Amino acid sequence: MARPVGILGGTFDPVHNAHLAIAGAALRELGLQQVLWLPTGAPAYREAPVAAAAHRLGMLRLAIVGEPRYAIDERELQPGASGFTYESLKALKEKDKKANYILLMGADQYAKRDSWHRWQELEKLCEIAVVARPGTKLDAKAKTLSMTPMPVSASDIRARLARGEDVAAMLPAPVLGYIKEKGLYI
Repeated sequence: MARPVGILGGTFDPVHNAHLAIAGAALRELGLQQVLWLPTGAPAYREAPVAAAAHRLGMLRLAIVGEPRYAIDERELQPGASGFTYESLKALKEKDKKANYILLMGADQYAKRDSWHRWQELEKLCEIAVVARPGTKLDAKAKTLSMTPMPVSASDIRARLARGEDVAAMLPAPVLGYIKEKGLYI
C-alpha cells in the first residue's frame, strides 16, 4: 500500500517557520510520501487574506524549495473555488480513490472542527493528525505530532512587520526577502 499524503492547508499569509516545522514533523512521524500544501483563496466564511493569492503562492514556492516531498495544490486559489477543505479532499479522492490522505492541523482548528463545512464527511475522506498550538490544550482523538508548540503566527508576523520589527527568526530568509521586495504587510 502506498504511503499516505499529508494535506496542509491555510492562507499562508505569510508562510512561516511553524508551518514548515509541522510539515517536517509530519513527514518524519507519519511516514508520508509527500506533504501537499493547499493554500486557500478568499473564502466567504472567513476574513480575506491580506496578501493577494499570487504573493502568498510566491512565498510558499520559495519556502518549500529544496524539499522534493513538498508540492502545492492550487485548486482553492482558482476563481469560484469554495475554499472548503471537504470539497478539496473530495476532489482529490475522486482523482485517486486509492490514495490515503492525512489532514494536518493545529489543535486550535481541531478544537473547533465541528464548525467546519461537512466536517463529519471530511473525517471519512481522510485521517487527521493534530499538532499542539501555544495556549491550546491538545485533547485529540486524532493522531498527534510530537512537536513542541512554536509561538509563531502569521497575524503576529504581519503586525510586527507593520511596526517595522525584525521577524527574521520567524520566516525562511527567501520569504522575508520576498516580503521586503514586494512591500507586503507594511
